[in-house]
Amino acid sequence: MTTLGTGTDTDDERLRRWRLVLGGGAADGTGRALSGTDAAMDGALAALYGGTGGGDRRTGGDRSAGLGASAPSVARWLGDIRTYFPSSVVQVMQRDAIDRLGLATLLLEPEMLEAVEADVHLVGTLLSLNKAMPETTKETARAVVRKVVDQLEERLAGRTRATLTGALDRSARISRPRHRDIDWDRTVRANLAHYLPEYGTVVPERLVGYGRASRSVKKEVVLCVDQSGSMAASVVHASVFGAVLASLRSVATRLVVFDTAVVDLTEQLDDPVDVLFGTQLGGGTDINRALAYCQSRITRPADTVVVLISDLYEGGIRDEMLKRVAAMKASGVQFVALLALSDEGAPAYDREHAAALAALGAPAFACTPDLFPEVMAAALEKRPLPIPEA
Repeated sequence: MTTLGTGTDTDDERLRRWRLVLGGGAADGTGRALSGTDAAMDGALAALYGGTGGGDRRTGGDRSAGLGASAPSVARWLGDIRTYFPSSVVQVMQRDAIDRLGLATLLLEPEMLEAVEADVHLVGTLLSLNKAMPETTKETARAVVRKVVDQLEERLAGRTRATLTGALDRSARISRPRHRDIDWDRTVRANLAHYLPEYGTVVPERLVGYGRASRSVKKEVVLCVDQSGSMAASVVHASVFGAVLASLRSVATRLVVFDTAVVDLTEQLDDPVDVLFGTQLGGGTDINRALAYCQSRITRPADTVVVLISDLYEGGIRDEMLKRVAAMKASGVQFVALLALSDEGAPAYDREHAAALAALGAPAFACTPDLFPEVMAAALEKRPLPIPEA
């Protein structure tokens, strides 16, 4: 695999890298010719970022190969970039090709799907095309989505189950246990400050008891997910987490997705791929309507966590939305607002609505998939959320 160089480059190597960046032509000022693999890399970059006019790729240059609308030429280009660039760069270039050159419709062809590098963003694009997808493509699309889902589950499921199981065990413990229900190990550790050296013993001021299975109350988690087009990566991650949560016996999980309509996908939680193909990315947003549905399904508020995943661009009734959040919190519901559930960095969101939620005691913040288990554990235990610094 060829790279653009390292920090210890010679002058010639630096010229080579600038030539690849600037795109050639008299205006780039390098006077550097390319050959072999470098020329092939330059061609792949030119096909995506080239244009007409000057020499700078950003404004166009003599790099005007383009990808056109030909599926075979795009398939060859996809193969080329996978040859010359690392996977992370390939994913960025694919995304740029879809956005800049309008190649989304070509993804409706099975041979194209087999050539792309699968990632969360590609899944989002496929889901947005779901309704237009021909039957001949659907099985290939499902295989692509399955690959990404399996990778996410492998990365996230084990840690999520371990973190939440620990939180649920802790929340199930009783503070006034009978003698046979005392967890002596944790009781001693919780009372080490009360050790009496003259007697060589600990005098416990607080007893920690085991949560007895027959008495433990099943927690309820409601994931309420905005499926507008900007939330594609969050929908993918939320579907995976929904399936993981549903696998925990001590949690009753509900997954609700919404735009201007509300769809309950709880019955499909055994397979996140089915969940994803049950979504319809795009359209408007009615958070108030979605929260009204979720609120109507809550039977034990004190044992319920509602997680709203949305950028908060509300198209419904703003004041009613805020009243519903306030009412749920007043009833004992733990309410969590996530502006995004993805690795994409700081999201765009409605700051006015985020501030209004914070005033109600429901801070809204972006959350990475790796942080999500800790956020859920804190919510289940009713302790402060681990909000990342802005």
